[in-house]
Amino acid sequence: MEREEDMPQLFGLEGRTALVTGSSQGIGLALASALADAGAAVILNGRSRQALEAAASPLRARGAQVEVEVFDVTDAQAVRDGIARIEARRPVDILVNNAGIQRRAPLETFNDADWDALMATNLSSVYYVSKTLAPFMIERGRGKIINIGSVQCELARPGIAPYTATKGAVKNLTRGMCADWAKYGLQINAIGPGYFDTPLNKALVEDAAFDAWLRKRTPAGRWGKLDDLHGAAVFLASSASDFVNGQTIYVDGGILSVI
Repeated sequence: MEREEDMPQLFGLEGRTALVTGSSQGIGLALASALADAGAAVILNGRSRQALEAAASPLRARGAQVEVEVFDVTDAQAVRDGIARIEARRPVDILVNNAGIQRRAPLETFNDADWDALMATNLSSVYYVSKTLAPFMIERGRGKIINIGSVQCELARPGIAPYTATKGAVKNLTRGMCADWAKYGLQINAIGPGYFDTPLNKALVEDAAFDAWLRKRTPAGRWGKLDDLHGAAVFLASSASDFVNGQTIYVDGGILSVI
C-alpha cells in the first residue's frame, strides 16, 4: 500500500521528458502544459516553428523546461529524422500522439483527398512516431505512450464517418502496441476526449442547435474544458499507471454511459 508521503512521487514526472505531437494549440498544448506542471521537460512538435515558439513562451515564463522540434508527423522520413535529433539530445520517456484533424461531409460525397489526409494525420502519424521511438524505449526498458482517441472510438454520428474510422483504429492500434511492447516495460494507453471547446470543434461550438443537443446529451451538461484532461494525462504518464496497459480512458462528462 502506498503511504501518503509516496503519492507525489507516484504521480510526479521530475526528470522525465515528454514529446507531444501537434502541440502548438488546443488539446496538445493543454497536455504538454499538464505534464510540465507535473515536472516533466516537454518537447512541443508541429510543422510551424513560429506557432510552436509562441506556444512555448508562456510555459517557459512560468519556469517549465520546453524545447520545440519541427517535423511533419505524416512524413515517415521526417519523423525518423526528428526523433533522431531529439534522442541525440535527451531520451524521451513519454510520447503523446496528439496530432489530429477533422473533415466533415456526408460519406457519400466525401472527398478522397480528405480521407487520405485524415488517415495520414490521425492514424499513420501514431504508427510512424510510435514505431520510430519505441526501439529507444525498448532498449531502456521503459516508456509511456499516450495516444489521443475520442468518444468516436465508440460512437458515430452523421458527417464524420472517416474521422470515426481513424479513431476506432487508434483504439485498436493502442491495444496492438500493448500486445507487442508491454513485455519490454512500455505502457501504451489512450485518452478518449468527449466534446471539448477547442479549435478543432469551433464549428460545433458555434452551432446553437448542436450546442443545445450536446449539453442535453452529456450527463455533466457542458462542453469539456482543456483542464479536464490534465489528470488523465499525468496519470498515464506517471508511475501511477505502471500496470495499466492497452486501455482507453474516456474523459467525456459521461456521454458514453447513457443513451
